[in-house]
Amino acid sequence: MSTGSALQVSFEDKLVAARAASRALATLPTETKDAALRAIADRIVEDSARIIEANGLDLQAARENGVSAGLQDRLRLDEVRLASLADAVIDITKLVDPVGESVRGRTLPNGLRINQVRVPFGVVGAIYEARPNVTIDIAALALKSGNAAILRGGSAAANSNRVLVESIQAALTSIGLPAEAVQTIDEFGRDGVKALMQARGYVDVLIPRGSAELISTVVSESKVPVIETGAGVVHAFIDESADPELAADVVTNAKVQRVSVCNTLETLLVHRGAADRVLRPVLDSLRAAGVTLHADPATRALYADSVDATEDDWTAEYYSLDLAVKIVDSLDEAIAHIDRYSTHHTETIITSDYANAERFLAEVDSAVVMVNASTRFTDGGEFGFGAEVGISTQKLHARGPMGLQELTSTKWLVRGTGQTRK
Repeated sequence: MSTGSALQVSFEDKLVAARAASRALATLPTETKDAALRAIADRIVEDSARIIEANGLDLQAARENGVSAGLQDRLRLDEVRLASLADAVIDITKLVDPVGESVRGRTLPNGLRINQVRVPFGVVGAIYEARPNVTIDIAALALKSGNAAILRGGSAAANSNRVLVESIQAALTSIGLPAEAVQTIDEFGRDGVKALMQARGYVDVLIPRGSAELISTVVSESKVPVIETGAGVVHAFIDESADPELAADVVTNAKVQRVSVCNTLETLLVHRGAADRVLRPVLDSLRAAGVTLHADPATRALYADSVDATEDDWTAEYYSLDLAVKIVDSLDEAIAHIDRYSTHHTETIITSDYANAERFLAEVDSAVVMVNASTRFTDGGEFGFGAEVGISTQKLHARGPMGLQELTSTKWLVRGTGQTRK
């Protein structure tokens, strides 16, 4: 990497420091890593007033810039959310350390003992937007899995992320670990993003979280290997056999429990055979919760309290109380619609038909496929990972919520007694 400017020199210094920190972290005992996490959790609580004050500046700027209510919700930190973040960090201390775990092994006929074990990636880079909680989640998971982290949290959360990283670094140094194990490059702006994407040899893997545009840019332009997280055009299909009350509960929760996150329901498909019996109670429940229904002509004919859907609605990730609704003639048509429009994040079927449930599970090609459950459960914390780095929608290395194991690679250990190959 060129060092022709002050920015590049300073940026490269951060990369070098992260590399050195990653070597120190790679061999730390679990007890030390857990001590670091407990120190971080304590510091989040101790510094909560300062963090909330910084977050207030970001929220004020968001309001002045006309940022949507959904994105403001993603940005917001308060005492309850900070306490929850601290609890999530403590939860990670209770998880099994993946580093050194034996994946498989055997003794060869010549006596060589081979063993594949989990090892840290080294330096994990993350690029994300307006989600200061991600700063804590990724830092904690990276540390427990023996990785250093370089974070680019975006201008919308710049004040929040700066203070959060300062708190993390203070916690690390308080127990004798290098502050450079977790660093932010927000101060370098867009130039820092570009430099991070070109930092092959310094950064081992890059994880983007945010809009489809952000993810596409990182995937297209990065020279660093990328684990692609995806946008959430999430579907629910109400099958002909669905129970109306169960359908209303699950669909409403999937849409309204928190609208600003990627596992929120965005498109509802309803079997024509269930329309007369199930559609109205489900849509009544959604409307009572304030959801605007963007409906196809068949749905509009049955439920007037809706607006006309356009082609754009089938690809929309609203981040708001809006939902696209379509009546389909069969399970096959529902699966075909999902295949065409899904971002392969999460899909759920509401059904009492075992065969249709199993078909849906087998044939829908998404990272998480559910039966009779809210899509809001696609989450590292809900899956028992403590937190998550992101939801991977690709098929290489990791898919679905990414926890500790997904932040490791493997290497082979070979132990011999002088064997030579003939």
